[in-house]
Amino acid sequence: MCMKNRLQSCFPMIRTREEVLSEIYSRYDLSDTFSHWTREQQNEFLDFCSGVRGVKLLYDGFFKEIMNPENTPERLNEFLSLLLNQKIHIISVLPNDSTRLANENSLLVMDIVVQLEDGSIANVEIQKIGYRFPGQRSACYSSDLLLRQYKRIRSKKQKHFSYKDIKNVYTIVLFDESPGEFHQFSHTYLHYFEQRSDSGLEMELLQKYLFIPLDIFRENVQNKTINSKLDAWLAFLSMDDPGMVVTLMEAYPDFKEMYRQVYEICRNVEDVMGLFSKELLELDRNTVQYMIDEMQEEINQYKAQLEEERLLHQKALQKIQELEQKMPS
Repeated sequence: MCMKNRLQSCFPMIRTREEVLSEIYSRYDLSDTFSHWTREQQNEFLDFCSGVRGVKLLYDGFFKEIMNPENTPERLNEFLSLLLNQKIHIISVLPNDSTRLANENSLLVMDIVVQLEDGSIANVEIQKIGYRFPGQRSACYSSDLLLRQYKRIRSKKQKHFSYKDIKNVYTIVLFDESPGEFHQFSHTYLHYFEQRSDSGLEMELLQKYLFIPLDIFRENVQNKTINSKLDAWLAFLSMDDPGMVVTLMEAYPDFKEMYRQVYEICRNVEDVMGLFSKELLELDRNTVQYMIDEMQEEINQYKAQLEEERLLHQKALQKIQELEQKMPS
């Protein structure tokens, strides 16, 4: 039985805190990087390297290594199958050459586009802090993927092209910290969207969305039993409590090999420090962008309020002038 607060008993390759620190301080470049982190960031790094905490797979480098559809396609196949409630088989990873602005690309923790066996496309995206206007934004990028598919198939088939050849586009967004509108539904962490007619007429409009607020998921499953394989996957990706890690491995042994792979990665301190530094940088950028968006919204509201007050003042002056004109001289 694994100790609930010591993952080292499950994975003997995990180094102690002292061993990790010893390697860091043995090299100037590593110790210099480490010294520029805050105390909280240093402790977070040491905790997951030494097994005091689990490792969240939301880090881009960890996710791509563990869930790489080219090396271990069965993992992402299963995860997407559970998310979309249908059998999924990935046949290729597509280049992510969408028209997103460069600075926005840098704010994504993870962004991968895959083509499925039936020709459909799935875009899986992880955001540390959810962007404002998630619906509008996702609709834009879904449309971009749909247009890319159209151009690619039309170019390939030329005169034999038919719109029947265009397949579904799935946009799947996982939020580590979700936008405010999701918190109106504090017990729901899977939100499916697709276009439907109000008349009952059925028509395939191709664009489908799934939003997963992982913070709400964690609030709902904390200290509770994981009752489904999908919930197990979401816990694996987003929870780092050692007790949950052990419980997850006992209930679903498939995850033990993935955790073992994570801790093999953690043994390369230099690479993991580089990964961690990159994630901290992206999180800082994301936080700054979020704050800018919030401030811009406040500025816009203030401007609208000033304009409303200006119009009221103008109307009041106009009324006074009208009354003065009616007064006998």
